[in-house]
Amino acid sequence: MKKFLCCLLALIFVITGCKASELDSEELYDTILKNNNIGIMKEPPAADYSRFHPGILKELPSPNQNMEVDLRSSNLTMLDLTNNLNDLLYSSFDSNTKWPAKMPAEFDPEAVMELGKNPGLNVKKLHKDGFTGKGVGLAIIDQALLVDHVEYKDQLKMYEEVHCSDKMAQMHGPAVASIAVGKTVGVAPEADLYYIAETHGVYKKSGQFEYNLTWLAQSIDRIVEVNKLLPKDKKIRVISISLGINSKTKGYEQVMKSIASAEQEGIYTVYVGSDNFWGLGREPLLSADEITSYTKGLTWRYNAPDNMLLIPMDSRCTASPTGDTDYVFYRDGGMSWSVPYIAGLYAVACQVNPNITPELFWQEALKTSDALLDNEEVKIGKIVNPVKLIENISKLK
Repeated sequence: MKKFLCCLLALIFVITGCKASELDSEELYDTILKNNNIGIMKEPPAADYSRFHPGILKELPSPNQNMEVDLRSSNLTMLDLTNNLNDLLYSSFDSNTKWPAKMPAEFDPEAVMELGKNPGLNVKKLHKDGFTGKGVGLAIIDQALLVDHVEYKDQLKMYEEVHCSDKMAQMHGPAVASIAVGKTVGVAPEADLYYIAETHGVYKKSGQFEYNLTWLAQSIDRIVEVNKLLPKDKKIRVISISLGINSKTKGYEQVMKSIASAEQEGIYTVYVGSDNFWGLGREPLLSADEITSYTKGLTWRYNAPDNMLLIPMDSRCTASPTGDTDYVFYRDGGMSWSVPYIAGLYAVACQVNPNITPELFWQEALKTSDALLDNEEVKIGKIVNPVKLIENISKLK
């Protein structure tokens, strides 16, 4: 346990650049707002993923509990991976991964990335028909963002920080932003993005992270405040928060009050557990548009009840924090990647029908869903059908 705590403290030092004696200091956390105005208040520097596996690797890293092998920004040039297809099919990698000459013929990293950029389930068809979330505001509260990434820089209208410990762009922010509004990766590529970077608690001297939702509540309140500055036809309609909000967490009542206040302003807040949804897996070599490509996510092993909607999650290629034109493929997405997908889809729904409500959205989402079956034709659950959903919502009064 002592060794574990030392490793965790070391990781905190890398991320925050702080000393142990400073961990509890509020000076670690930046709050940068632009009162009565909206704009990009900071440009966090790019991250360096090469620190995860420095130097030229002599063997593949060990997989994690979900069988994922992390190859981000790794130098694999000295390896013979001819017989490692299964490892590669469960790998995460990025634009800076250096591949060896000896690779399985079946595995093409560039092709896997291109398949992963597709939001899937024929969302691109919606875009071709003009359903892109244009004119709709979408807000995200997450980690520090690489604000100039090509995926979303044209959509980004605001970047502020509230109690943020990040000293450089983090992996989470660019990923969720691109899944929501990315021009090639995103569900709503023409929605306006309003972003607040916030740390959901404090790092303690003991090496533990103590969750506190007080600053998340303040961030939601700030988004409501910003929304009042926007013209009537450019309002923020949805907030994406890739976090499970637990009733036992400090600040819970405050954040739920803020969510209710946002709802009164016509802003829907999506977070892990806000509604009945769960994430889907996908084999990385299969088309994201075909329902038969999807499986149970890597993080779950049960069949979903009929009132739960399944959303793409695994095998996504997103914006990377390592550079403005860099991308990263995540084999294991986690629920964090499903939340911005829903937020983007809700933004598109608001474009086609400004009178839509979260209740109607979910009602129609379940009604238009498709049955997802496994190899033995056993029903896994209901998978979202974006094309049918938006078609139905466009007809509602």
